[in-house]
Amino acid sequence: MTDSADIQAILDSRLTDATFTQLPNLQRGKVRESYDLPDGRRIMISTDRQSAFDKVLAAVPYKGQVLNETARFWFEQTADICPNHIIAYPDPNVTIARRLTMLPVEMVVRSYLTGSTNTSIWPMYERGERVVYGHHLPDGLSKNDSLLETIITPTTKAADHDAPITATELVAQGLVTAAQWDELSARSLALFARGQKIAACHGLILVDTKYEFGLDDDGVITLADEVHTPDSSRYWLTDSYAGHLANAQEPDSLDKEFLRLWVNERCDPYTDSIPEIPSETLMLFSEKYIRLYELVTGQPFQKPEISEPIRDRVERNLHTAFPYYFSSAD
Repeated sequence: MTDSADIQAILDSRLTDATFTQLPNLQRGKVRESYDLPDGRRIMISTDRQSAFDKVLAAVPYKGQVLNETARFWFEQTADICPNHIIAYPDPNVTIARRLTMLPVEMVVRSYLTGSTNTSIWPMYERGERVVYGHHLPDGLSKNDSLLETIITPTTKAADHDAPITATELVAQGLVTAAQWDELSARSLALFARGQKIAACHGLILVDTKYEFGLDDDGVITLADEVHTPDSSRYWLTDSYAGHLANAQEPDSLDKEFLRLWVNERCDPYTDSIPEIPSETLMLFSEKYIRLYELVTGQPFQKPEISEPIRDRVERNLHTAFPYYFSSAD
């Protein structure tokens, strides 16, 4: 059992800021810091910040490493389905990628009627809507039921939050061409099918996920951002799903829905201040992410040494990978 001193040391070592002034063209997101280099490469650093409801909720121990290394596994497992932007991994929290012209749509793929955010299909269905994202859903479904078929429910960015949109609207508004939509749809469904197949082999249900794509210098649609991580995807444990569904209980999940539900039980996350999340809850959440990584990859998760803050290690490895930028600042 981890004692209180160790827990505090783990919490103190979290990577909450990855701003390095030595590197050019900083772009700060909710979860990552990214840097665009003049040669077309992009440095993406996954921090331990946890976002949901379009805001940062907390910092979760080891979360950035889990996110980065889980995405690495899936990029490698799906490279035959779609080209991706990966170049190298100089640190457990860092990805070097090709810079792309990102397409202004998130391809959200779903196989179950679930969710708790404004763009999820269960809240829409519960309100009485039977046409969601252009898809007709039958009456009589309950939360967490399997859908009759896998559907794509795209979203696009609007005023710094995700907004629902249909395929027809995407093309009509010129956000993507009809040909691009057809390719995005085909690749997204193929990626999801691969993800579900591999997850099933490890006792997991890949419930839903989102993909982001961009165009490379030749106009080729390329997979970017992250793939099948617990931030971008929902995973349930297969062996307990049916029993929980029959008893109207939430499935055993290994994703950020755990934290979403914790917050939802205590406030309206879209209008209220988010309550402080206790250390014990953050550690439990961290363990769920680590368990997912180990189940999916079949590999033990290598926790970083508490003695060295994660930020120091990241900076050291960036210095090795990009000596020009860091040496010139010494």
